[in-house]
Amino acid sequence: MDLTNLLLLILLAIGIIGNNHTVSIAVAVLLLIRLVHLEKVLPSLEQHGLNVGVIILTIGVLAPLASGKISINEVMHTFTSPAALLAIAMGMFVSYAAGRGIPLMSGNPLVVTGLMIGTILGVALFKGVPTGPVIAGGLTALLLGLFQR
Repeated sequence: MDLTNLLLLILLAIGIIGNNHTVSIAVAVLLLIRLVHLEKVLPSLEQHGLNVGVIILTIGVLAPLASGKISINEVMHTFTSPAALLAIAMGMFVSYAAGRGIPLMSGNPLVVTGLMIGTILGVALFKGVPTGPVIAGGLTALLLGLFQR
């Protein structure tokens, strides 16, 4: 058996054992692509997949605004609420940190591999979500929890 397929099967098992549909579906799709010999689409997925994912995530986050579930008044209240101001600051910090991490990742394949393994394990084993905005929200929640004690 091909070692890459074996690794994908292991990751699929981790996703299933961890009851994480995100990892399970992603790995199953990649394994299927390899098994039906459509590897020629992998470079496009690698090049554009992250951007497409962030676009879909952003659409999901902004959908309540577009649907009217979040009003303009609520958006304006964001700038007067301490919790919302902290969330804005955390979003800015995570965006800044991610911008600094890209050059590191492009110059160090071991870092990319470590990030990939850590993200997959975090998603599969700890019910995490592999997205920057959610991390910012999680850090905000942690900081708010510290201040509310």
